[in-house]
Amino acid sequence: MISLDEARQFVLRGLDPLVPTQLRLADALDCVAAEVVTAREPSPRFANSAMDGFALRAIDTEGGSVRLRIVDAIFAGDVAAIHVGEGEAVRIMTGAPIPEGADSVTMREEATVDPDGATVVIQRAARAGEFVRLVGEDVTVGQAILAPGDHLGPALLGVMASQGVTSVLAHPRPRVGVLSTGNELSDDAGALTPGKIRDSNRPSLLASLGQSGFTPVDLGIVGDTPGEITAAFQRGVHDCDAIISTGGVSVGDADFVKSVLGELCGENASSMQVAIRPGKPFAFGVAPSGIPFFGLAGNPVSTLVGFELFVRPALRLLAGFKELDRPTINMVLDCPMPRRRDGKLHLVYVVARVHDDGRIHVENVARQASHLLSAITGANAIAMVPDGDGLDVGEMVAAMILDATQLNGA
Repeated sequence: MISLDEARQFVLRGLDPLVPTQLRLADALDCVAAEVVTAREPSPRFANSAMDGFALRAIDTEGGSVRLRIVDAIFAGDVAAIHVGEGEAVRIMTGAPIPEGADSVTMREEATVDPDGATVVIQRAARAGEFVRLVGEDVTVGQAILAPGDHLGPALLGVMASQGVTSVLAHPRPRVGVLSTGNELSDDAGALTPGKIRDSNRPSLLASLGQSGFTPVDLGIVGDTPGEITAAFQRGVHDCDAIISTGGVSVGDADFVKSVLGELCGENASSMQVAIRPGKPFAFGVAPSGIPFFGLAGNPVSTLVGFELFVRPALRLLAGFKELDRPTINMVLDCPMPRRRDGKLHLVYVVARVHDDGRIHVENVARQASHLLSAITGANAIAMVPDGDGLDVGEMVAAMILDATQLNGA
């Protein structure tokens, strides 16, 4: 057996981010930028009001409560053509340009309009610049608003759009093919013939890819023959940036995936026994074209563990991310995690919650067996239990967070 770290190093060392391409902003969410973009105009472009209220001269309110003449009204999108003079105020709406002569805005809630609508009582002294958005306050001309490696989230895409940018050079989302191998597998929703089982690995992986921001490609099911597996891999190469298969990587007589990967990838392929449970058998190779192949163990829980430990980090590298792994945090055990010594790192699906002490607690441990897929459906973390005799209540365990949104759940 080899360690988890050794296996991960073998996977990651030969991979490089995908070649950047020009993406429309609408298609770039959660991609990684590959260029520098500088602002070509200030934001805001003109001084404007941050509130609905009255634009005025702060000096006119120095004495506290004061009555001013209302001389105009300005709405967002208007041109401020009026000059505010001594003792005057202008009705102004959020986003409307500040008129010449005015240097402050008083909120509507702090002003009382007289019944005739001609004057307004300002109830307190205003400060110069109060509720005024200044030119370039957010972004100045020439400011770098994007750098290579930046994650293109909603706010950053909004900043780009505010500068009139319509596309961005970024690493594309990897297209990832998913293939299940096994003579026993079926996609049939009807009655199964003897010896057949329905494929759950492919749907789970396709969903995992989509949830992680990659583009899943369904390559279907193939039988346990080298010819079928090779043909399916070769089909996927033409349409995918990476390929995942499940099954066929252990030591059985029909486990042909590892031999096919050896033929396709040569010395860039390896069949491993990784010191983890579940998911010990694992095969990986990089084709001469640069496309990586991941051969995951066929048991359903093993498949998902392999995705989290090997596939997802590698795909994030292809996508240009620097942070490859999910967050791992030390958690307090509220239940024991017994185990036996076997030289392996045990990966256990758990339910974790934030408690009143501010720490994350492991409240429940899923039943452990690599075929018990339904047992892990409510889990939101994977605990990493080191080799030994297990952990007791109150001890700490490192756990990878799968779904942070559930940490504060009831």
